[in-house]
Amino acid sequence: MENAKEEFIRIFEQNIRRPGADDLLAYLNRSDFFRAPASMRYHCAYEGGLCEHSVNVYRRLLANADAEYGEEREKLVSQETIAICGLLHDLCKIDFYKPDFRNVKENGEWIRKPCFTREEALPFGHGEKSVYIAGSFIKLTREEAMAINWHMGGFDARARGGDSSVSDAYRRYPLAVLLHVSDLEATYIDEKRS
Repeated sequence: MENAKEEFIRIFEQNIRRPGADDLLAYLNRSDFFRAPASMRYHCAYEGGLCEHSVNVYRRLLANADAEYGEEREKLVSQETIAICGLLHDLCKIDFYKPDFRNVKENGEWIRKPCFTREEALPFGHGEKSVYIAGSFIKLTREEAMAINWHMGGFDARARGGDSSVSDAYRRYPLAVLLHVSDLEATYIDEKRS
């Protein structure tokens, strides 16, 4: 857990230089961001999993943007934008999962096992909540906001409900597509499943 936190902070401090960045990092340190899981029972469903997942998505996004744009990448998508989108896409999970216990039957006996449950303090949605939190500290570009907002792609409740805005966003903002793909790759290829 500590290695992921150190790497997150190093990437953040080296790349995110906008006014408010120091306040955002201080907020992350005060919150449960570095201790929280990334999910209740799927990818990175353990203490520190959210931070680890965020670093994994950053790495994937950097690799995908480099592969897509080659030598032109820095002109088209800055290192700061990649750090913002990769590291901050899941701020919505801050203070979202709470440690709890559940009873599980093993070998015919009930055993009390630790788990995480959801306890939504700010019901603002998923990607849009991450944009709201990040934007409370730093000014996001429109492309960064769109990428973070739509990083869930077709898994987003709005898209499942029939909203076609995700398609419009992906057509106009290729970074949103790259972030979505990077999130999927980190989740399903790089990370331990519980």
